[in-house]
Parts: sequence; structure tokens; C-alpha cells
Amino acid sequence: MIKRSRNSGVRLTASDAAIVKGMRQRGDRQHDIASFFGVNAGRIAEICTGKRFASVMPAESESLPPQGPYLTLAQRWRSETPARMTGRW
Repeated sequence: MIKRSRNSGVRLTASDAAIVKGMRQRGDRQHDIASFFGVNAGRIAEICTGKRFASVMPAESESLPPQGPYLTLAQRWRSETPARMTGRW
């Protein structure tokens, strides 16, 4: 039997969708936007294509986060953890 992965619990709001659209308009990659919000890139694609939040306008550039790429939690952990703890001496 195939099991689905657990739901991340992250729900994007209309204000999040405005930021997503603004970031995409600025030229950010969907993968980087998904990493920033902690969601699957498919959720970002749904917003960008208008399948979800079609009536939401893009956020103004001054209200957007800095441009990516963004470190994932795993990348951040690896950079902060000493090599002896990760087995990479």
C-alpha cells in the first residue's frame, strides 16, 4: 500500500499569495519561493498560474523578503554543526 507523506501544516494565506506573486514577478525561482515558505513547489505553481488566489495582486517590491536562494533547515544545520558530529571530518 502506498502511504502519503504527512501534511506540513503550512497554509498559505492571501497575503502570502501576494508575496509569492511579487517574488515571482521580481524573478525569484519557484523552488526558492517554496523553500522560503516551507511548502512544496507545486503550491507555489498553483498560485503563479492562477489556480489558487487568482484575484490577489502581487505585493509591492518594498514589502518583499530579500531575494533567494534560501538555506533549507538541513543546510543551516550542516553549516552550524561541527564536522565531528556529522561524521564528515
